[in-house]
Amino acid sequence: MDNLTLDGRDPAVASAIPAPFRPGTHSEAELLALEERYCSHGDTVHYMNPPKIFSGCEGSYMLDEAGNRFLDLQMWYSAVNFGYKNKRLSDALHRQIDTLPQVASQYLHREKIELATMIAQDAERKFGHEGRVHFNVGGAQAVEDSLKVVRNACNGKSLMFAFEGGYHGRTLGASAITSSYRYRRRFGHFGDRAQFIEFPYHFRGPKGMSKEEYGEQCVAKFERLFETEYNGVLDVKTGQAEYAAFYVEPIQGTGGYVIPPRNFFKGIKKVLDRYGILMVVDEIQMGLYRTGKLWSIEHFGVQPDIIVFGKAITNGLNPLSGIWARDELINPTIFPPGSTHSTFNANPLGTAVALEAMKMFEEEDYETMVAEKGAYFLQGIQELKRRHKCIGDVDGLGMALRIEVCEPHDSFTPSKALVDRMCDEGMKADLVVDGKRYGLVLDIGGYYKNVITLAPALTMTRQEIDLAITLLDQLFTRVSKAA
Repeated sequence: MDNLTLDGRDPAVASAIPAPFRPGTHSEAELLALEERYCSHGDTVHYMNPPKIFSGCEGSYMLDEAGNRFLDLQMWYSAVNFGYKNKRLSDALHRQIDTLPQVASQYLHREKIELATMIAQDAERKFGHEGRVHFNVGGAQAVEDSLKVVRNACNGKSLMFAFEGGYHGRTLGASAITSSYRYRRRFGHFGDRAQFIEFPYHFRGPKGMSKEEYGEQCVAKFERLFETEYNGVLDVKTGQAEYAAFYVEPIQGTGGYVIPPRNFFKGIKKVLDRYGILMVVDEIQMGLYRTGKLWSIEHFGVQPDIIVFGKAITNGLNPLSGIWARDELINPTIFPPGSTHSTFNANPLGTAVALEAMKMFEEEDYETMVAEKGAYFLQGIQELKRRHKCIGDVDGLGMALRIEVCEPHDSFTPSKALVDRMCDEGMKADLVVDGKRYGLVLDIGGYYKNVITLAPALTMTRQEIDLAITLLDQLFTRVSKAA
């Protein structure tokens, strides 16, 4: 008994129990130690060691505790298209907090109805189909909802086509149509894994072909699958395909912002329509004017059957996602109440901010503005390519741009090491322009993890674009000298 504490515990056990925790009192080093001890690492990716802790943001910049300014060229994976702390959207959120911040999802509120109406009417004007909008809270969850809509409309067919290099999320269903095996390896499959089809990645495609010729070749390879039953997708006696839908990113996101030729999706859609296969367009990263159109599929002249959206619909201020689907796929007689459900779907805070964002798109010519800024930015990175042999390819559509980093001896062999060093150096906040110190926030993508994917704020000024080019130039110079 003498060896026990007053409450009867063994002293060795008692000393291992943490003291009462006091939030807001810990240094950055202490926070990192707490994160290492108490946070699951399964819900994040640590790109650097130690991970960076930010404490503030504004416009195109992230701020740390020391007051360093980091120009952000990835904007939360293209979720913050209007820039951090956008006043108009923050005001819309505050108004909703003060009026109707919460309501159970079995009831209605004005913002949900008006937002769905704006999205559906816009799609009807552009694609010629009546449709409906179904909300959820995250991109992967919206992909899951779309899989239910597809399976339901296609009599339970569970097989899907998707692209090599495609990314649709890491939930069980979404990972089955995402091309990276590592997202499925430890968890198995939900239903059937997709059949992955070649995407026209021209920089790494067959030599001697134009981008358009390569696109036509990829369409022909896909069409060949339907020539005979022995290619595994079609019952030639009935004309019925075993596959229900083709999940596409019009521009590949995690795959490295790969932009296909403009003729590509028309060819794919002709094949799909011939065999009654739906086209589901994933706009989670490229939607909301990232490419200069509300939906990036608008650049390619086809009519989707389902659109999946999320991320920038609320500028990252509140989790909200959704799908638009043609009415015959989702009306209440075929997709009745309760087909999917989430406590927070269509929540009033998210729908209020998204509604304000849609109003902003209508009030200003984002199509022209984004196209002009994107062309200016692309011109800048093309000049970087001329200056640095380690840049193998650059491309862009609107404010979705790519810089493919390669070994300087051939400007083609992928160099993940150089990109990793650039990201680490950008976090040091020791790049100097006009006597001011900056950091640079970059994101890595691509088939070989060697592509800098640029998704800056659509509100970025030309002066900030010039600053971005200058900072990138300094980083390329630094890592090339160290190589």
